[in-house]
Amino acid sequence: MHIILTHEQADFDALASLFGASLADERGLPVLPRKLNRNARAFVSLYGADLPFVDPRDIPHEAVETVTLVDTQSLVTVKGMGKHTPVRAVDHHNRRDSTPAEWDLTEVETGATTTHFVEILEGRDEALSTVQATLLLLGIYEDTGSLTYSHTTARDIRAAAWLLDSGASLQVAAGYLNPPLSDDQRGAYDTLVNAAEAREIDGLRVVIAKADLPGLTDEISSLAHKLRDLFDPDALFLLVQTGEGVRMVARSTADRVDVSAVAGQFGGGGHERAASAVIKRKPPLSIGGASVLEDAAAELLEVLPHHIRPAVTVAQLMSRKPRTLAPDTGVGEAAKLMQKYGYEGFPVAHDGHVVGLLTRRAVDRAISHRLNLTAASLMEAGEVAVRPNDSLQHLQTVMVESGWGQVPVIDADSKVIGIVTRTDLLKVLAPPAAQMGRQSLRASLENELPAEQRALLHAVAKQAADLHLAVYIVGGFVRDLLLGRPSLDIDIVVEGDAMSLARALAKKHGGRVTAHARFGTAKWFIESSPLAAPESRKAQAADAHLPAFIDLITARLEFYEHPGALPGVEHGSIRHDLHRRDFTINTLAVRLDGHHFGELHDYYGGHADLQRGLVRVLHSLSCVDDPTRMLRAVRYEQRYGFAIESRTLQLMDEARPLMTRLSAERVRHELDLFFDEPRAAAMLARLDELGLLKSILDVLPWSGALHARLETGLRESPPPEWGRFPPPSAVSLNQALGYALWLQDLTPAQVDSVHARLGFPLALHRVIRGAAALRVDLPLLTGATPSAWTFRLDELPLFSIFAVFVALGESEGDSAALGALENYALRWRHIQTATNGDTLVEFGLPPGPRYQTILNRLRAAWLDGEVNSADQEQRLLRELIAAEYGPETERQ
Repeated sequence: MHIILTHEQADFDALASLFGASLADERGLPVLPRKLNRNARAFVSLYGADLPFVDPRDIPHEAVETVTLVDTQSLVTVKGMGKHTPVRAVDHHNRRDSTPAEWDLTEVETGATTTHFVEILEGRDEALSTVQATLLLLGIYEDTGSLTYSHTTARDIRAAAWLLDSGASLQVAAGYLNPPLSDDQRGAYDTLVNAAEAREIDGLRVVIAKADLPGLTDEISSLAHKLRDLFDPDALFLLVQTGEGVRMVARSTADRVDVSAVAGQFGGGGHERAASAVIKRKPPLSIGGASVLEDAAAELLEVLPHHIRPAVTVAQLMSRKPRTLAPDTGVGEAAKLMQKYGYEGFPVAHDGHVVGLLTRRAVDRAISHRLNLTAASLMEAGEVAVRPNDSLQHLQTVMVESGWGQVPVIDADSKVIGIVTRTDLLKVLAPPAAQMGRQSLRASLENELPAEQRALLHAVAKQAADLHLAVYIVGGFVRDLLLGRPSLDIDIVVEGDAMSLARALAKKHGGRVTAHARFGTAKWFIESSPLAAPESRKAQAADAHLPAFIDLITARLEFYEHPGALPGVEHGSIRHDLHRRDFTINTLAVRLDGHHFGELHDYYGGHADLQRGLVRVLHSLSCVDDPTRMLRAVRYEQRYGFAIESRTLQLMDEARPLMTRLSAERVRHELDLFFDEPRAAAMLARLDELGLLKSILDVLPWSGALHARLETGLRESPPPEWGRFPPPSAVSLNQALGYALWLQDLTPAQVDSVHARLGFPLALHRVIRGAAALRVDLPLLTGATPSAWTFRLDELPLFSIFAVFVALGESEGDSAALGALENYALRWRHIQTATNGDTLVEFGLPPGPRYQTILNRLRAAWLDGEVNSADQEQRLLRELIAAEYGPETERQ
């Protein structure tokens, strides 16, 4: 038997989630809790005949095989359950520390848990009666304050709209959302009003009311609503002693107070704006022999200051060392400064003291009327200013009363030390909501992807839906799909256990899995899966429609212990997972499971930045957390023809010194990727322009000539006559050629210093160093014989010679040197003598270093044209033997 449960003292979100879960899985039996809030109980009493709820006393006498728990993480045991009965929980609260690790918990990022189930029903196009739709609407409305609480999401609003379209009655809902108080509640209300005490805690007004009402059986959440409306506090806490213990109900109207965290101290929970707890024992900070109610009140006062977030002050918003204008600044100069810095206004200061504000509007008006006035004549006169420790409320009042959009910040001596703008204030008071994009990419996924990729994504989507997992394809795949250039870069993020999904996919579709439990990641190798058609498996990588594997990643958040460190990780939601990424254009995700297939999630404005062609970091510490992002910013900018957003450029400039903290491997990995891009030269040029090359290592060169060399040289492929070039280990052919073209003008010692910083593979280091050494030797080889060229070039990797050959050709260098290098590659290196060491042994010559002298002289003779036949080689050999060993030496 499968049963569905929720928490005691159930509100409408719990009741509606119970009902929604039963529709989503018709095998489940929705069991009512023993206690419901009065308004929820009234609804069930009137409309219960139209709903599938089961009284807990009527549960069949069968073993409970599975439990679905909704809108809570507190399980009330019922008959038939065992110690190891599997539990699947669905809740819109974060996982609690007390939640058993073995539970399958789905954390939904919505204002109401009901919304999650409504989305499932909408995906099925489920037909609902008016009573059913109204109950679900009540579930959403109650936990979102009728869609007005700050934690309300676009998903809640869309779900409510669909319920209205499905026949939900607002008139019926209104009657249950604001029910009149019962007689008992009215008496309790009066008692609590008289007992209420207002306290000032860290600048916030908190009202606490406690009462001993053992006879009260009705819910008290309605009382909290009424008292909140009466006192209008920043936070309200009711503590009521009832027969079942002290019931705490908390409400918050300020972002600085998270009442769910406070309730959590007492074993309860909820939302940041609404929470509750039942206290049945004395709190840990119990004082003397006081009652549980008194102890709970004392404990509440003790913990409250720790759960009030610090107030944001002017000091946290202001820009320091602002530019000010002197009163005698001319209007033309002021206009130039405004255009140069993009400011809408400048404070006007005399001897460091504010005397007014000059706005762009006043400057533009003066210029349009050709008035040659000074700042003193055009400014809005006044000594308007705020201090660093002033609150945002005070700043807002100053802006409203003065009309100034840029307010100077002054110190104790009234000297200007900063400025805060209307934009700064609005970012805090009304931050742009990171809303999920409503666009669907279903059509693009179906129409623009090869059949094999479509089959792969549908396989992942179906398996995830069967496992009740939300899965998303993220990052580069989505970015490139929106840009019309689908890629093989397939990363799947799972809200849940990515490893279990990977194993299920391999079991059903073949392939093999490698998993990394520490990070919750898995690779599903699909080459041996039937999903990879034979022709795809035989295709070259560039033409294949499927990658060799796909990554499946458990959604996680990251944190950095110090700049440049590798990140620590914790499990999180898709939103957390996307927030750890580098740029907004890489934060896009497409959900795949169930009816969500193709749903675009855009929490950070990535789609808009794609359309505008901007590379933007997600937050101000992005480049500090991971300085390699500066290199990636340049790569994306140049690859797509985008621009790095101005604030991001500023943050990169500030973080440039942190490049020295990066390991060799991380820096080189990013540079390796440059050389696999068509615009590698432009990328390096941009690094130089931004000062990043010198931040990596001061000897890294750049010039217009290098730009031209790389831009054309990287298009070259070694001619077949040169033979096949295996790339140095661990790098591609392009990467090896790119580094050798770029760094060959350095001295060998400088190449060694670059190697020390970037940690090249040894084979690549030999190639680059060989090219650099050859560039040093070229002047010495001018006019040299073929043998001199050959013996020098024999000491170098052939790839080094090719890199110098390409560089000389692109710079229209010495034609003689070019000819010598080409002759070496095509002819000279293949010329060998018929004579070898065995031949010399046959002559009876004692082994020794003179062997090599003779052989080199013979080969030089062939290379330089002194010898042209075997007979001539034999004659020369005898002459050399006689010269080295004397004329008496005879062949044995």
